Amino acid sequence: MASATKTRTTATRLLTAVAVLSGLVLSAAQAHAATPPSHTEVPSATAAALPVVDMEATVLAAQIDPRRPDSTLTPGAKDSVLAVERALQARNLLDARWVDGYFGTTTITAYAAFQRSLGYTGLDANGLPGSSSLTALGQGRFTLTHQIAAGARVQRDGYTVDTRTQKMLTEAERLLGFHLTLDQGSYNPGGDPTSAGTHDGGGVVDVNVDGMSSSTRTAVARALRQVGFAAWVRNPSQGDWPWHIHAAAISDTDLATQAQNQVGDYYLGLNGLANHAADDGPRIPIQTWEEYQRTH
Repeated sequence: MASATKTRTTATRLLTAVAVLSGLVLSAAQAHAATPPSHTEVPSATAAALPVVDMEATVLAAQIDPRRPDSTLTPGAKDSVLAVERALQARNLLDARWVDGYFGTTTITAYAAFQRSLGYTGLDANGLPGSSSLTALGQGRFTLTHQIAAGARVQRDGYTVDTRTQKMLTEAERLLGFHLTLDQGSYNPGGDPTSAGTHDGGGVVDVNVDGMSSSTRTAVARALRQVGFAAWVRNPSQGDWPWHIHAAAISDTDLATQAQNQVGDYYLGLNGLANHAADDGPRIPIQTWEEYQRTH
């Protein structure tokens, strides 16, 4: 009898111990469930604090600001340009007094120096921000939005253009309802001395106007402007060239410096020629190819 009692007592103690242990395990599991695991992805304060650089606004400022007669800032670009200038300053490429949100010639020079530090040369180191160089400059300092890319080089009418320019020309043709034939393409350094280097890089074309009436030439220039070109009808009285339409794709990241200057002049109401005369083309609201795409 005493043995049976002892057995029951031992069994009771074992059951009690099991219950206690079960409760402890359950409590630990509940506590673990209530606590977020250590690997949960929570944005760090540092990452959240990084400024955002709008590439479209930055590239536009780099084309317009150097051509301004004053220090007026390009609308919508100040914060992005400031972030870029601060990153250049941190690399000892830009003095603090030029960190002002204005992408003028001093900032262009500093950015070109940064591009050369990456191993870029020629047109790839002319101070116009590209996606790869902006990404490198922004590491740990800013993130990029609204990126622009010229795209691969393709053939059109026997000339070389980049993919972005080709798409713009195709859309202008759709608006006009007829094909546009080129007289000169892009990436053509030294190909035509009268072009003053504007065709050395990407984004620039000359459109053949043989057989077009004056009104048709104007309509073509208007359509090209509508899709994001700085475009003008050129005539023999302006230089040693035949009638044609000269068009530079605004914000093409492969633009030669001379073409960048023409884009800046276009935004400032000028004709893109050395005489800096008033714009003689059809006046419409100026927009880039990216801005056009967002509304069509």
